Amino acid sequence: MRKVLMGNHALSYGAKVSRAQVISAYPITPQTEVVELLSKMCASGELKAKFIKVESEHSAMAALIGASSVGVRTFTATSAQGLAHMHEMLHWAAGARTPVVMGNINRAFAPPWSVWTEQNDSLSQRDTGWMQIYAQNNQEVLDSVIQAYKVAESLDLPAMVILAAFVLSHTSETVEIPGQEKVDEFLPPYERKYKIDPDEPHAFGGLTDPDNYFELRYKIQKAMEEALEKWEEAGEEFESIFGRKYGLLETYKVSDAKSLIVSSSTIASTARNAVDRLREKGEKVGLLRIRVFRPFPAEKIRGILSSVGKAIVIDRNIGFGASGIFYQEIKAAMYNEEQKPPIFGVVTGLGGRDVSSKDIIEIYQDVIRREEPKSDIIWKGLKL
Repeated sequence: MRKVLMGNHALSYGAKVSRAQVISAYPITPQTEVVELLSKMCASGELKAKFIKVESEHSAMAALIGASSVGVRTFTATSAQGLAHMHEMLHWAAGARTPVVMGNINRAFAPPWSVWTEQNDSLSQRDTGWMQIYAQNNQEVLDSVIQAYKVAESLDLPAMVILAAFVLSHTSETVEIPGQEKVDEFLPPYERKYKIDPDEPHAFGGLTDPDNYFELRYKIQKAMEEALEKWEEAGEEFESIFGRKYGLLETYKVSDAKSLIVSSSTIASTARNAVDRLREKGEKVGLLRIRVFRPFPAEKIRGILSSVGKAIVIDRNIGFGASGIFYQEIKAAMYNEEQKPPIFGVVTGLGGRDVSSKDIIEIYQDVIRREEPKSDIIWKGLKL
């Protein structure tokens, strides 16, 4: 079935067809429509799920950790300050190995107050043990929710599906909503091995001494490493059933590229248009879009970047005191490689500032004249 959906409602339908059983959320702009629609679905019986109304985002995540611990499929959504308020519980969800799936609509942090897009909210949670998927359109939003459950439940890791505020969240596109039978074929019911069950008691979340704690954290890391392959497998299986393929990365016109633009989310979509326009002028440039940021696909990135002359990383985020965050990770991944290009880091679009194809072309034209980066940040779009 095809429907014209805003990105927020693509999240809602993703949770619906994935048969989420417990939904808990606290509304925050620009996320509110996600849970409004889910609450209507629950109230009407369209979705057979328990909707829990809570007083904060911290409580929303706590409720889902409890629900997941008894072996049911859970969902929530948030943005910015709401995600920050969940921070303690994000660590708990990962440490307790609960495969909660959450939609996060990238919104710039306050102060000053902003409701527009920026990636610092999700990226500030990158070390909590949550998988992170950055979608570029509304179809990918819906499909990524389904895949997130598949991977999360296979490894007992939580997952965050991320989309840009207003650029996707409140923009409507035609979206294919897959049939329930096909989704059920791809995503069977969740079966938790260890769960809260009066008939088979276990202890959860108790004090752990140093002789065991270290190993538990090691197991989370190994599960993250295994997730790299799981995301690729899920993408291939998804394609065989639904005809749409997703992987860790997306490449565009890289086979003969001498330079690559590297980005994520909706800026990568805009960059694709910029690549086409630059190609018309004879420029050998391609695009690398990072879709899955956690786990970080370092090996695949190294394999692609090692064969080009320059890499231009465009970040809609800033690690204060350092540089753009995707740039940091990519530079670190390439550090030990013998064959590595100069890597230029560009920060732009903070607080929802528009980033156009013209801007990306200008970024490319500026960088292509430089032999080496003189600093870790090239600022684009400032109005000082």
